[in-house]
Amino acid sequence: MTTIVDLDTGQVLGVVDGRDHRGVGDWLFARPLAWRLGVQVVAIDPSAAFRKALRMWLPRTAVAVDHFHLVSLANQAVTEARQNLSQQVKGRRGRAVDKAWAHRMLLLRAGDTLTEKAAHRLSEVFAADDPTGTLQAVWQVKEQLRFLLRTGSLEDAATAKQELEDLVKAAARPETSRLYRTVCRWWKEIEVLIVTGATTGKVEANNTAIKQIKRTARGYRNPSNYKSIILLRSAARTAA
Repeated sequence: MTTIVDLDTGQVLGVVDGRDHRGVGDWLFARPLAWRLGVQVVAIDPSAAFRKALRMWLPRTAVAVDHFHLVSLANQAVTEARQNLSQQVKGRRGRAVDKAWAHRMLLLRAGDTLTEKAAHRLSEVFAADDPTGTLQAVWQVKEQLRFLLRTGSLEDAATAKQELEDLVKAAARPETSRLYRTVCRWWKEIEVLIVTGATTGKVEANNTAIKQIKRTARGYRNPSNYKSIILLRSAARTAA
């Protein structure tokens, strides 16, 4: 299910079955032309299907890719690198006795928010379980992407992207190479994110509320009624 939300008010505008370009495209096609022409910015997660629908029906609209989803991909790269390193060095999955496994969530935290104690634990992880320097290299790529997404201008973003590319080449890992290819494929949308700051935060908030609606009702057998309740509750909450 795909939720379409007003970035200004947070109101749910539509609920579409599936996550392909046809469903979203059909919903956009059903909107009046004046409405489509009035849409200035759209924020999406890095979905090629969504982008295809937007390019077809909202060709003049600026599209931003969501910050959280990009950082999530970077964190996934760190996790995969940690798991692969454990198999390579120890021939098994991580265990509680391994610092890298015990502090696996620490590896995913924002480096610039770590306390002195947490930063020390992180250095111990690299010293104990990263003999090849692979894990630290991937972690640095993750942190550089976070820095890039926080830049305040396109010029700074371009500089940060070059530094990211250098770190990716130095890491020479499939996890980071894949991440960098994603950054390159979505660079125009990243630039819009940096300029506008548009994110899917209000979409995620509504998705949480939608799950609560379904839990409270113990499920819905009629999809049409389910969508109607989502739209009505969102409209009532926005009006209040």
